[in-house]
Amino acid sequence: MTVEPQTGAEVDASWMAVALDEAAAAPAHGDVPVGAVVVRGDEVLARRHNERELTGDPTAHAEVLAMRDAAAALGSWRLDGCTLYVTLEPCLMCGGAALSARLPRLVYGAPDPQAGACLSLYNICDDPRLNHAIDLWSGVEAEACGRLLSDFFARRR
Repeated sequence: MTVEPQTGAEVDASWMAVALDEAAAAPAHGDVPVGAVVVRGDEVLARRHNERELTGDPTAHAEVLAMRDAAAALGSWRLDGCTLYVTLEPCLMCGGAALSARLPRLVYGAPDPQAGACLSLYNICDDPRLNHAIDLWSGVEAEACGRLLSDFFARRR
């Protein structure tokens, strides 16, 4: 049996599916369904979802939690060689945390026109005034990511 190698887009879509699965757990405790996965090569270092409502912690965004867990797994704050997959465009806090972690690559699904800091309102991942830049990919499984969010907010209204 011959297995065709996956393209970069197929790999990104498969990791985004993991982030979507993680996001689906957030509404059980009243949180907005955002999921994040940090991978290095074929290894999942961390996967988390929003926990602001659950913990009462304003910084408990999926991305921050996943990067904390990944750093603990690596024993280093530097997330060298890692990719962060997140279902929603990161906010300024999460984009800043990704820069601080020296994350080389970030992939997100749905844009966030209200708070997105990676393309929508700002482009923190590629600001020439900063000492690090992140290779950014947007729109991966954007429809599925956006639908999860719009369904959540429709149920809340």
